[in-house]
Amino acid sequence: MNLKNLAILSSCLAMVTACSKKPEQSSVTGWNYNDKNMGGYQVAKEKEQRTGPGLVFVQGGTFTMGATQEDVMSDWNNVPRRVTVNSFYIDQTEVANIHYREYLYWLNNVFEDDQYKTVRDAALPDTLVWRSQLAFNEPMVEYYFRHPSYNYYPVVGVTWKQAHDFCLWRTDRVNEKALVDKGFINKNSLKNIQGLGQENFNTKAYLMGEFQPTPGAAAKSKNNPLKNPNGTPRTQVTFEDGILLPAYRLPTEAEWEYAALGYINQNPLPSNKDGKKGEELIANKQVYSWSNNVNGLRDTRRGSWQGTFMANFKRGSGDNMGVAGGLNDNAVYTAPVTSFFPNGFGLYNMSGNVSEWVGDVYRPLSSEDVSDVAPYRGNKFETVDLGKENKPDRDSLGRIKYRPVTDEESKNRRNYQKGDVINYLDGDSSIAGINYGYGKTTLISNKSRVVKGGSWNDRAYWLSPGTRRFLEEDQASSTIGFRCAMDRVGSPAGNGRQTGVNYKSRRQNARKQ
Repeated sequence: MNLKNLAILSSCLAMVTACSKKPEQSSVTGWNYNDKNMGGYQVAKEKEQRTGPGLVFVQGGTFTMGATQEDVMSDWNNVPRRVTVNSFYIDQTEVANIHYREYLYWLNNVFEDDQYKTVRDAALPDTLVWRSQLAFNEPMVEYYFRHPSYNYYPVVGVTWKQAHDFCLWRTDRVNEKALVDKGFINKNSLKNIQGLGQENFNTKAYLMGEFQPTPGAAAKSKNNPLKNPNGTPRTQVTFEDGILLPAYRLPTEAEWEYAALGYINQNPLPSNKDGKKGEELIANKQVYSWSNNVNGLRDTRRGSWQGTFMANFKRGSGDNMGVAGGLNDNAVYTAPVTSFFPNGFGLYNMSGNVSEWVGDVYRPLSSEDVSDVAPYRGNKFETVDLGKENKPDRDSLGRIKYRPVTDEESKNRRNYQKGDVINYLDGDSSIAGINYGYGKTTLISNKSRVVKGGSWNDRAYWLSPGTRRFLEEDQASSTIGFRCAMDRVGSPAGNGRQTGVNYKSRRQNARKQ
């Protein structure tokens, strides 16, 4: 048999194999999936969630949230409470100056028109946070955010609102690039961003059909794996296709604290295979994020870390970095985001460097009020604003408009009765005439957001993940930065691991009738 005949035979065999492949069937109706002759219902092949740029997977679990040492501030705002955190993703490092400048560059290009000046200005970090009435910090005001020497230092002077908006922008840029990489959006669209204004890619607007980009080569190809019910190539990607990622967001306080403690380092899994688990044991209650034992030391066998600083913080009054020739943490202010030793989850600077914004609205006794699983205070439920024409609309930034869920819409539900539940069970009641009295009797309001982690200008006490402070969401500081998080979909154990405990099937003796 010559080579030509062999090639023809191989092609025929391949075609027969492809044709004989049995389509996946519904286990409840028996109808075929992805079959144009049986309705054309499309089902994507089950796949794992890919890890978004900059993120680290954090396997969830139970832990004791709250104080780990004496409450020297007498705040009583971090009473210990056992909770469970679902698996999620979080940035390996704090968001750096170079990342935030990338965000500003995009805004200045896309929204260059004069009508968007307010949008551009609102995103700028407040560099004046470095000023002090009795200190010479003008060099930091002028150079810290812009100079390339500080590229990978954590961005500061950013409000909670600005950090939240950064997460929204990051979601859309990551998902837009995913569609370009897969060939569903024309790659030339990435270089033609100047002056787009409202007509920029937004994930929700794209999924709802309110933004329609120019299709890429793969979308038009007959080899496109996405099909319409009639079997023709489909150019519009849906979330069910598994290509788009969930949204970037600020981590909840519970997620942040759990990730900072890095307990998985105390309980290593003996195997990455399903069915092999570590002991359900936390050996020591940690005080700081880098601790692996009660002494806070990592490796004393060779003395390699004995006596070195594990975080950027203020050792004492007037001592921010030690003595010349023997600097302790090598940083008078902030340090690069990959400085010091990562914790058990591989996360940098969860103690020290800069404190970090988290998603929660602050209340002193949240730990006693919030749910056991995925605890969080700050929900203001929203729904898509369909408007008078009963169709979704976009705002001036190209994002889908939302409106608050009304109490009338919620009153018959069992799991919640109000759309805005920030004050739920916090003792603040308009009916009883009891409220926090912001600016009169307290500094706590519905705009007060939790700050975690301790900073370059804090004593060691504030470096403990259990400590908590707050600041208004529209204020900024030279000691506060942020990092982003993302939901985990699918198995909470991680990629390659199944949900639940799956036992091998055994042959059972048939019961005699």
